[in-house]
Amino acid sequence: MIDSTSMCSHLQRKLFDADGEYRAIREQIENDPELTAVVRSRQLHIYRNSQKILILAGKSAPKILRDDDLMKLL
Repeated sequence: MIDSTSMCSHLQRKLFDADGEYRAIREQIENDPELTAVVRSRQLHIYRNSQKILILAGKSAPKILRDDDLMKLL
């Protein structure tokens, strides 16, 4: 489960609303044991096997750091 207490409100809506644009990514994070997510500076940092692959922010575009299958869900 992703801790949303210090997350940007725009990002919370994109992740947790039924029609949010990052809903599929949140579901993948919750179902894939290789993926972990940490909230830092109100953004969601996503890791696969301890390698940072993606940063999601509320109002700005996602920052893709590594090629991964998760990018197909953006």
